[in-house]
Amino acid sequence: MGIIRTDLALEQAAALSPENTVPVIRRGKAFAVSELHITDEAMSRRLGRDMGRYITLECDALSRLPDAFQAQAEELAAEIGSFLPKGDVLVVGLGNSSITPDALGPAVADKILATRHLRKELQENDPKLAFLRSLRPVSVLANGVLGQTGIEAAELTAAVQGTVHPAAVIVIDALACSDVRRLGTTVQISDAGISPGSGVQNRRKELSCRTLGVPVIAIGVPTVVDLHTIVRHYTSFSDADAPNMMVTPRDIDKLIEHAARLIGCSLNLALQPAMCFADVEGMM
Repeated sequence: MGIIRTDLALEQAAALSPENTVPVIRRGKAFAVSELHITDEAMSRRLGRDMGRYITLECDALSRLPDAFQAQAEELAAEIGSFLPKGDVLVVGLGNSSITPDALGPAVADKILATRHLRKELQENDPKLAFLRSLRPVSVLANGVLGQTGIEAAELTAAVQGTVHPAAVIVIDALACSDVRRLGTTVQISDAGISPGSGVQNRRKELSCRTLGVPVIAIGVPTVVDLHTIVRHYTSFSDADAPNMMVTPRDIDKLIEHAARLIGCSLNLALQPAMCFADVEGMM
């Protein structure tokens, strides 16, 4: 099978013929966690994905806040933390807040604790402020899309990066999948960077270590699948000339709200290990 329309490396690996199956590590408690390593250029070409580490976390539904929310947040935080170097971090929320299926990035950015400014503002040696001074410096950017700003997300991110000089950039974006069962049930983390809009055939300039010069950690949730893919999944019908459209879950508002809350909470836990779940949840 050729390249399918999906942003999920695990789906692309599963679409390969059995003799080309890519080894996947599986683990997880609050989530079913799969880890895929694309280690060479041959594998990269075969999967149509850049070399890197891809972690996929699956659950019943991100559109509901489960009783296991704390366990999920802490497990997701641990997976994110495994990608993070020491030092300052820039968090970038990609997407269009005016279009609900594309609003995940801005919604997560709104929940991140920005702390970079505290280093300058808390100069006095007050022991009551020691905890605040111990927080990792984090900057947050929700940069909109090209149609809103006239500026590519990669260009704006690079400009901000040149000012704040982070050790790593974290980008959050809505993704496309090829299996409707993954809509709103899956989180992907990768250190291979991201090309915004690639899953909906609107590929923009990539954000990656190649383009920014620092590690780029991409986090996303599938919120759309194209109609042709759904039809091919459930029937034998295939007509490339038939009208196509992107399909999103009917509870997309709740999906974005709850997924943003989970990812935001997990990111704050991963970025600020001195804070516990109760601390982070109390600020959201």
